[in-house]
Amino acid sequence: MTIIGLDVGTTGCKAIAFNPDGAVLARAYREYDIIHTADGGSEQDAEAVYRATCACLTEITAAVPAPYAAIAASVQGDAIIPVDEDFRAIGNTYLGMDMRPAPIAEEIATRHGSFEMFSQTGMRPHAMNSGVKMVQLARSSPDLSGRAVRIVTYADFITGRLTGEATIDRTMASRTMVYDVAADDWSTVVLKELGIDRALLSRVVGSGLVVGEVRPNASRETGIPVGTPVVSGGHDQCCAALGAGVVRPGIGVASTGTAEVLSTAFAEPRLDRAMHDAYFPCYRHVLDPLYFTFSLNHVGGILLKWFRDTIATEEKAEAGRSGADAYDVIFRAAPGAPTGMFVLPHFNGSGTPMCDPASRGAIVGLTLATGRAEIAKAIIESLTFELKLNVETMKSAGIVLDEIRAVGGGARSAMWLAIKASVLGVPVATLESPDAAALGAAILAGSAVGVYASPEDGVAATVRIGRMIEPGPDSAEYAALYERYTTLYERLKGL
Repeated sequence: MTIIGLDVGTTGCKAIAFNPDGAVLARAYREYDIIHTADGGSEQDAEAVYRATCACLTEITAAVPAPYAAIAASVQGDAIIPVDEDFRAIGNTYLGMDMRPAPIAEEIATRHGSFEMFSQTGMRPHAMNSGVKMVQLARSSPDLSGRAVRIVTYADFITGRLTGEATIDRTMASRTMVYDVAADDWSTVVLKELGIDRALLSRVVGSGLVVGEVRPNASRETGIPVGTPVVSGGHDQCCAALGAGVVRPGIGVASTGTAEVLSTAFAEPRLDRAMHDAYFPCYRHVLDPLYFTFSLNHVGGILLKWFRDTIATEEKAEAGRSGADAYDVIFRAAPGAPTGMFVLPHFNGSGTPMCDPASRGAIVGLTLATGRAEIAKAIIESLTFELKLNVETMKSAGIVLDEIRAVGGGARSAMWLAIKASVLGVPVATLESPDAAALGAAILAGSAVGVYASPEDGVAATVRIGRMIEPGPDSAEYAALYERYTTLYERLKGL
């Protein structure tokens, strides 16, 4: 029986057909654009995202014949979309990365208290939060806001278009900053304080539940037969964690793509000062009764891309001539030992645990003998130091990780994996499946319709460890360098 997992990201979507043991039967991918507005906003054409999603589904349904057991989606977080009664977008998506609502977030923090808001909703006031964006939409586009039948995330947008039902999974609802974590429902108090009409919000359901069936219009658009079960999915970080086997506390997933995210689950809600001060959210995992958090470094792979495109132009040109991967060419001359250099990777401000938008990037330790390959390796080392800073901050908040699983583009680099293991001082595992988010969504879909007895059973059937990388003999040297790295931000921020 075929299961379909969707992964609707910020710049592209992926549809994958899996069999019950997790083998990929067909895969399709489409990209779409981000609209950068004159006032500094980041928006998106939600209808273009839906068309791309339909194109992916049409491609895989043409390759793999029906029937399909079920479909579920992993989606980007925090974006909001004003829609009509048929879930068609009536305005652009406000993306999570849209920082225009920052003054509103500051206003909420001042008026209601940052920690007070966090202690109820698990989210401190921040421009990326969906609830803050809803206030921004109402203030900046009152006509558009007034015409909206609902304000949805990509979770209820996609399921709504497929089924006609207005449901949002708990992982996405609990990321909005208008959800009461303890009461496990929309917060009447916060909605009233922010002036948000509850009627605009979808009904909250758990992840991994059948929420409807594919309706005729959606069937024509996707090739999925009418009546195919549609299952509630989850936030992409939660789905990727499930697809990486996070079914218990103690496992961390380091996802290195454009940004670098370290995510994990824990048994009880953590709504204390330590979590608040480190900017770690506390929301629901796709697996009940676990909770979820993550750290964020705004730049991961994108920092290497910047280096490739602006500094390593000779290596990029050589790769173009030879057909080799540019990064393979760049790292060919990298030293085997630690570089002893530091790169403060705050090229787009700092992520957790400082969340200082004014911080800027720096390269420290250059000499006349420094080559491009050394700088490139120093970038990887320092990104990993930043990762360890978040691991240690989580530990101080009571979240201890005994195993790291690496996913994303960074997991394809043997050098980067070795550095991760040595810097973090714990084994780092890779996974056989590189599509953790789509696989996580498929596991939820399969468990909802009986392909698996439970999501945990689905993980046991599909998630397989690829390689296990142990800390190397350079661990002690990296430990000493990390202690110096932790002083870098404080020493430079005054500049």
